[in-house]
Amino acid sequence: MAEQPDVPRLDDAAVEPRLARLDAVLGQLEQTPGRTAELALEAVELLTAVYGEALARVTDLATDSPGARDRLTGDELLRHLLLLHRIHPDPVQARVTRAVDDLRPQVRAQGGEIALVGVEDGVARISLSATSCGASALRDLVREQVLTFAPELSAVDVVAPAPAPALIPVATLWRRPDAIPADRAAAGDGVPQAAGPLALGGPA
Repeated sequence: MAEQPDVPRLDDAAVEPRLARLDAVLGQLEQTPGRTAELALEAVELLTAVYGEALARVTDLATDSPGARDRLTGDELLRHLLLLHRIHPDPVQARVTRAVDDLRPQVRAQGGEIALVGVEDGVARISLSATSCGASALRDLVREQVLTFAPELSAVDVVAPAPAPALIPVATLWRRPDAIPADRAAAGDGVPQAAGPLALGGPA
């Protein structure tokens, strides 16, 4: 049996401009009137559906192998296609967590902090503290990154972190509200004195 010729491969740097060009061409087709453009778009939709099903079957086969699944979801191009076809095996919460983790070094480099508050009803809440002049751009970046990892979300709310609770001095935890200062106690000031027949030195 004759050997199959080597098929040229594309690295991530070569894939990115091709994806951008694909988006541009499809956008032009959608704006082009006529039956030819309609047939071209239909062909793209059919190919997308078939390739999406093929990718879904590969994902199903990888489910039984954690290592294969991690490699599948860790590849940037495959992750893009899995999200495009809405067949990414990881739950939304896990993908948003990964997006936040990937952003954390960049946020900290600008003197900020980022954390996932939660995901509920299709909305992700992200806590972001940013003091630099580029805080607005940083919030936009957070929204874009989270939606890239979880496009099915309806919104991404970037909120300020909750204020830290007020600290109570430890000494006050052990002080009785009615405690009398030592100097006043030594002088007898404020110390109740016994009265009546049971008072010391009083008549029996």
